[in-house]
Amino acid sequence: MQTERAMETVKIRVEGMSCGHCEAAVRAALESLPGVERVVSVSAATDEATVEGRPDPALVAERLEEIGYSGMVTDD
Repeated sequence: MQTERAMETVKIRVEGMSCGHCEAAVRAALESLPGVERVVSVSAATDEATVEGRPDPALVAERLEEIGYSGMVTDD
């Protein structure tokens, strides 16, 4: 019998977003990462993204930097 793992909600601080285009670029970048099951939200107003899954924090930071943003997984 397989046991389903609970989906984790992960918050990511993203600096440098200023518009809807920025939000779309960050969303696409996060969707492409291994371990991200779903991007719940991306907000330039709060400088935050929320995803479900278990992404590698180092890969999150690296990918966001590649597209011109500073980002890190937060504990809150």
